[in-house]
Amino acid sequence: MEPMDGLRGYDFDRVVERRGTDSVKWSRYGKEVLPLWVADMDFPSAQPIVEVLRRRVEHGVFGYGVEPPELRGVIRDRMRRLYGWEIEEDHLVFVPGVVVGFNLVAKAVGETGDGVLIQPPVYPPFFSIGPNVGRTIQEAPLTRGEGGYEIDFDAFEAAITARTRLFLLCNPHNPVGRVFTRGELERLAEICQRHDVTICSDEIHEDFVYSGHSHIPIASLDPEIADRTITLIAPSKSFNIAGFHCAAAVAKNPALRERLRAAGAGLLPNHLGILDYAAALAAYQHGGEWLKQVVAYLEGNRDYLLRRVADDLPGVSMVKPEGTYLAWLDCRETGLDEPPVEFFLREAGVALNDGAAFGSVGRGFVRLNFGCPRSILSEALDRMSAALRGRGGRGC
Repeated sequence: MEPMDGLRGYDFDRVVERRGTDSVKWSRYGKEVLPLWVADMDFPSAQPIVEVLRRRVEHGVFGYGVEPPELRGVIRDRMRRLYGWEIEEDHLVFVPGVVVGFNLVAKAVGETGDGVLIQPPVYPPFFSIGPNVGRTIQEAPLTRGEGGYEIDFDAFEAAITARTRLFLLCNPHNPVGRVFTRGELERLAEICQRHDVTICSDEIHEDFVYSGHSHIPIASLDPEIADRTITLIAPSKSFNIAGFHCAAAVAKNPALRERLRAAGAGLLPNHLGILDYAAALAAYQHGGEWLKQVVAYLEGNRDYLLRRVADDLPGVSMVKPEGTYLAWLDCRETGLDEPPVEFFLREAGVALNDGAAFGSVGRGFVRLNFGCPRSILSEALDRMSAALRGRGGRGC
């Protein structure tokens, strides 16, 4: 009988030692540094996922695998149940990661030199599509309003040229934490439809949405939009299993699916690994209670972080993330004469992501990952506060 989460309680305050475990997050810097940078969480995955993987490992044979026959149906039912999005099993093309996915989409849509439109500040690998597949990156930056980041629709449309073939959407948005509304998505979709631009929507953070907000897959708006959209989803962020590689591209349009498969021919494995499939299926089937509990814990972390930034980090501000477990900290009023990521690493022993990597509009910002036990978050903020106050700079 497969394990079920039931009403199991998870302790997200427990600190798990990750040094010495081949963790990218915890091995890049010395043992004196608290890493709040790369987007994985410091929580053990749901016990049912661990149990499924343990049984699969104990079997002891690791030959070529095929996708579990029930995986497509599980994903289809999940999209319907959580997001009211009707997809069919044959709409799914499995790929070994969302980053691989949007590079494949860019390769499948358009020709060398054609444009890919993005909305900085945005996930750094979006910019790498240009050199990776010979596309021109076109930017329509988000604007900072009083209540947070907004879309300048006039600027968005003005950025589209005769050679724009693809719009790469990030929703929920990394790093600014926006969960775009139905009205915003409809307007983006209408502009893309009018200019015959294909949409690739990176929705990997879809499950991390906080009170008062709802995730809406852009492809769920209407059938015409679905026909020009490829949506990328994965269990890797949601269930903290980024060390496994199982993502899915969802494409209603059969021509887009075939172009996507053709773009990966000879470059991607015929099937993903058996442990990748096993982890994904276990997560989607049995990780729901864990996910519900972790999102509630993260919302508490977000609110704690908002208070601490306002009270204890002079010259630093942030907008309230509507989704993701990432915070976008504006350090431009600190008076630092160096990139804030370097200051906080050297003076506070806290590793963050450099805002400049998210586009030129990110200079003077850092991205902070609050997907960790609150004690780690608290210690990092204590260190950052002491570093800022100790220098006696502007706002201190």
